[in-house]
Amino acid sequence: MNIRKRNFIIMWFANFLVAGTMTMIMPFLSLYIDTFGDHSDAYVQKWAGLIFGATFVTAFLMSPIWGRIADKFGFKPILLINGFGIALSVFLMGFVQSVEAFFVLRLFNGVVTGFVPTSLAFISSQTDRHEAGKMLGTLQLGSVAGTLFGPVFGGLLADAFGFQYTFIITSAAVATAALLVLFGIQEQKRVKKKSQANYSRKTIISSLLRHPLMLNVLLVTALIQIGNFSIQPLLSLYVAQLTDAKEVAFLAGLTFSATGLGNLLFARQWGKLGDSIGYEKVLSFLLVLSFLFIVPQAFVTSLWQLIICRLLFGFAVGGMIPVTTALVRREAPINIQGEVMGYNTSFRFLGNIIGPMFGGIISGYIGIPAVFIVTGALFLIAFGLLYVARKRTTIDFEDFLKVNEQAMK
Repeated sequence: MNIRKRNFIIMWFANFLVAGTMTMIMPFLSLYIDTFGDHSDAYVQKWAGLIFGATFVTAFLMSPIWGRIADKFGFKPILLINGFGIALSVFLMGFVQSVEAFFVLRLFNGVVTGFVPTSLAFISSQTDRHEAGKMLGTLQLGSVAGTLFGPVFGGLLADAFGFQYTFIITSAAVATAALLVLFGIQEQKRVKKKSQANYSRKTIISSLLRHPLMLNVLLVTALIQIGNFSIQPLLSLYVAQLTDAKEVAFLAGLTFSATGLGNLLFARQWGKLGDSIGYEKVLSFLLVLSFLFIVPQAFVTSLWQLIICRLLFGFAVGGMIPVTTALVRREAPINIQGEVMGYNTSFRFLGNIIGPMFGGIISGYIGIPAVFIVTGALFLIAFGLLYVARKRTTIDFEDFLKVNEQAMK
């Protein structure tokens, strides 16, 4: 077995472990907070929101920094720092006695939480450009499969063994993923060519914000997460409106998992298609499909209709992350690929932060169905922006960087 294939297989299983175990603790965050004392429902709900979002805030700030370090020292050291860092923070979460300490640990968790995005960047750097979409789509299946089973397994563990042991088991699983990287991954050193330029952080940021195609890719990356997270906190309420069944939590989980199943079935196919006909074309098509599949969710009258719509939405939205990552892989020079992908990851976490707030505000003023309609409109706007960007982009991002670097001197 060659090095690239072995690296890919190990990263697939590591992603499955990390994504699955990190979502294990999501179902009982608010219940865990309630064990810290005799608190009101309003207090618990407020802190649950803050603690849930804290990780994404620090992850948003740290992703480009980790990417820049990876460009200099390699991706494997960053994967190890992230893996063991996550394991340590989650382990300590099982022993906290106050909501403030829990909040601080979630902030620290965000500092080192980029394991899955870093693994995408690592495999991308080791993959030929003509098959990046297929490989990244396949790799994403590991994390998607983990997120499908994680919440269910975590809930079962919490019921059977208690919250503390669930944190310990989660920590052990993430540490196992880090050990797989430590002993199984062999990173191929990138030899820097004399012709490769050293771009300053200012040049890279300026170029990303001014290059029409790359800027639009960043915006679409954030939009994907906004679309996913805007309805997540509200889904159980919406399910409760559509059914008289008592098992609302289970049915909400089933409905949410339908999107993940759609991801699982089609992510690789969309990436492979992007390799063949172009990532911009596939991304444009997926944005239109996302619009067509998310808007009807506002008008369903029964739960089975919502589940089918969520499954179809998963077909479309599941291809966007591997396609956008492959597009960044194609455009970014190899010596700054980690940093550029770090900014792309930051926009993903920005979407994670904005999504729940966006959905809450829209639903508060207009109602939950309106969240689907407004989110659908955003996908349509993104399609329009991408269409314009494709028409306006006359220079590759690497050439744009060189011109921008000269202009800043």
